[in-house]
Formats: sequence, structure tokens, C-alpha cells
Amino acid sequence: MIVEFRCISKAFGAVKANDSVSLSVPEASIQAIVGENGAGKSTLMKILSGYLCPDSGQILLDGKAVRINSPACALRLGIGMLHQDPLDFSPLTVLDNFILGSPSRFVPNRRKALEDLAGLAGRLGFSLSPDARIDALTVGERQQLEILRLLWLGAKVLILDEPTTGISLPQKEKLFVALKTLAAEGMSIFFVSHKLEDVESLCGKAAVLRQGILAGTMEQPFDSKELVRMMFGKDLGPATRSCRENGKPQPCFNLEVKNASMDGTRFRMKGIGLQVQAGEVIGLAGMEGSGQELFLGACGGLVPTSGGAICLGNAGKAMTGRTYHDFQGSGVGYLPAARLEKGLVPGLNLAEHYVLANRMPGFFIDRDKALDLADSRIAAFNIKGGPESPAESLSGGNQQRLLLSLLPDNLSLILIEHPTRGLDVESTIYVWAKLKERCAQGASIIFISSDLDEILQYSDRVMVFFAGNVTPPLDAESLNVQRLGELIGGKGWEALQGKKEAHQENKELEHA
Repeated sequence: MIVEFRCISKAFGAVKANDSVSLSVPEASIQAIVGENGAGKSTLMKILSGYLCPDSGQILLDGKAVRINSPACALRLGIGMLHQDPLDFSPLTVLDNFILGSPSRFVPNRRKALEDLAGLAGRLGFSLSPDARIDALTVGERQQLEILRLLWLGAKVLILDEPTTGISLPQKEKLFVALKTLAAEGMSIFFVSHKLEDVESLCGKAAVLRQGILAGTMEQPFDSKELVRMMFGKDLGPATRSCRENGKPQPCFNLEVKNASMDGTRFRMKGIGLQVQAGEVIGLAGMEGSGQELFLGACGGLVPTSGGAICLGNAGKAMTGRTYHDFQGSGVGYLPAARLEKGLVPGLNLAEHYVLANRMPGFFIDRDKALDLADSRIAAFNIKGGPESPAESLSGGNQQRLLLSLLPDNLSLILIEHPTRGLDVESTIYVWAKLKERCAQGASIIFISSDLDEILQYSDRVMVFFAGNVTPPLDAESLNVQRLGELIGGKGWEALQGKKEAHQENKELEHA
């Protein structure tokens, strides 16, 4: 199906999200849509998929102008969108979610649906158990299910919004093979991404949006530097590798984990030891559900330990069994991956968030002071929004900047889940620059990331998690993407066993 945008415009108040965007995408192709956070990519795709209506302009399918006023209408026209967070229901099974949205009959034919699910999955090389519950699947498997469901419902145009965020390398490779298969069969695919390496390996053409305007297009072979210039209007310099200055050990520790154990739903982690120096950055790597979330939660008081001890500060303040509120009061900040669901409050504007975070004195809120505070923080963190902007109206990158701006100034330990998930190159550099400022002030950082390059780029040491097993802290400079990928996949752990035992013996001698 040929998809054509003609002079599409969409504004939210004074902000022009799309400004007369015109683009034609042929059938049997994979079209990349790239641009900085807030450039208008998601708005354009939401217009195509029926979640938003344009203020002006037309959409043409195979040369015929259409009006798409809802996602259901888009599906009837053959357009399906896979969101960054798949739209599924956790209590239901794979087959139940697959059947959802079927217009054929009130009581669906489960046997026919099961046959169709197996046929589509086999065609694309996916392996999904129809009886598995959604909450037992990885993000990559949930994406696979959503793609199968959209195909079953008749999608001929597929929109994917940041699909490689939060999935493993094998799952990404399987996804790319499936998308290339679908394109070869005649489908038109829109691939929204900030990862230019993914665009280069998958897409035949890229359209670049900047501040709501189509800045240009490019076909294979891509020039990455030119794409970045079109995205940001300038060249972006590389970031430095580590937060800890010159990698030199510091004289004090901000966190010490002593022989800690944590109980997950599928496994138990035990014998974890870690000393985090002031100004140091620790990266946690592993497939989703391998235990790194449990460990990070335990370091912030969100997950109880079943053994061992967690201490804060050079004096070794015991925090085992304390609440998240106690950890906060002791200088620990936590930034979740689910920004709107767990980090921000939908419905409240930026000024109201700053009032909540800073606990302004007095029984009544001083509105003028609140607006002044919001203006100063918005300017300091270069947030594209105003004091009256609702948190949910910000792009992903600006929501992350908002979360950073809400952190107290006197933190000694910052815990972050996926600090740059869904962020463009410039926002990624900006976020880490702000985090480095914290390191220079003596704070330590522990973060989870599914991006192996990010782990190696910004960590001083790395801990790898695999099915509840944890490596001792490894020097990031001694690792590369291949070695890290092998450890994440469960290879090469035998060679680390001796190092882990020696590491544990050294810690026991230090405490003797």
C-alpha cells in the first residue's frame, strides 16, 4: 500500500508538532522516521494510525484520500501501530490477547484463531506458547505477539515506535528478519527510531523531522553524520567514556552491599557484594528479568533483602529492612523506566511537580514562587515546555529531563532504570552530562540499560546478571560488546567463577 502525507499540520497550543509535512512511502519498503525528541515523529505516526486528527492536510492510501479518525478506522483501512509499550492485557494468555479486537463474531472461534496464530508465527520465525500469560513474556515476545495480532486483523501498513528499545540482541535480529520478510511480501513499514545503527541495518530510506518540519530525506547508503546534522542542525561531539575522573579510586564509599540475597518470582540471588566509590558509575547488564531490577530495587529500599546487609555512606549506615522513604532521607534518588506511570503524575503540570518535589513552606502554595521555580528549572535543564504544560504532553526526552530536574541537590546515590530509553542522540548526551555533574559532586550512579554500548560507554564497572547469577564487578575497559553479549547470554561464566570466589575472599579479609 502506497502511503502519502500531503501538507500535514498539527499544533498543540502555540507548539507546532507537525508543520506542513509531505512524504510519500511506496509499498514493499521500510521507511525510517528519525529526529530529535519533540521533532514531531510520534505525532505524525499517531495521525496516520488514527490516534490524532490533523489540523490540516491529507493522507492518501494508494492515491485515494482517506479520513482516519480512530485506531479502529485505521485498522479497517489496513494500518496498524506497534507502540513502544505493547498494548496488551497482563492477566490474559497469548491466545486471548491475539483474539482481542477481532470483529468477526461475539464468541470467537478459538480453534481457528489458534491455527492462525501458529501459522503466522511460523511464517515469521516467532516462537510463542498460546497458553503463556503476558506477564511471563519479555518485551520482545510481547512485540512479536502484537505484530501477529495486527497482521491477523488485516494490517498492510505497519508502524513501529522505537521497537528495539528494551529488547535483547537476538530478539532484535529476529524482529529485523521478520520486518524484511513482511516488506518483501509487499507491506509498507514505518520504523520510528533514535538508533541510527538500526536504521542503517534495516531501512531503505529515512525521513528526518526537525521541529515539526521535514528537514530532508536520505536513501541507502546512509551518511550518519549528515543524518545527525539534519536532525539537530549541527554536529554532535562524542561523549567521554567514564564519569569517574581518570578512573582513580576515591577515598570513600557511598554504598556497600555485603553478601546480599534477594528473592524473585523465578529464582533467588545470593552472595552479592559491591562497594561503590564516590563519583563511580556501575552499569547493570542482562536480559530483561535476569535480576538486575531486583538488585537495583534493593539498593533503593524498594525490594526487601532476604539476607546480607546494605549500608550507605562511608560510615556504613545500616539500611537493611528500611523503607524507600528512609533511603530517600539518606540521600538516595531513584528514577524508574516507566516515567509517567511511576516517576511523574499525569494531569499535573510542571509547576505542580516542582511544588511537590521541593515541599515549599507554608500551608498555602505561593503560586508566583512556584512559577518562578518552574521557570528556573525548565531553563536550567533545557526542557521544551512551560510551567503550565502537563507532564504527559512532553516528549520522552523532555520527561526524562523533567525527572532529572526533580532530583534533590544533595544526593549521594542515584539509581536509574534505562536512563536514555527512547531518547535521541543529543538528549542522551545531555542526560549523561547532567549525571556526570552529579558524579563530579561526589554522587555515585547505578543504572540498568539494555543498550550494551551505553553500558560500556558510561560505566566504570559492570555487573552482569543471568537467570539470578551475578558476576563480580568487572572493569568496563576490559570488556567489549561481544564479550558482554556472551555473558548476558550465559556463556563464559565458568572463567568468572574463580574471580568471584577470590573477590569474596578479599572482602572477607577486609572485614576481618
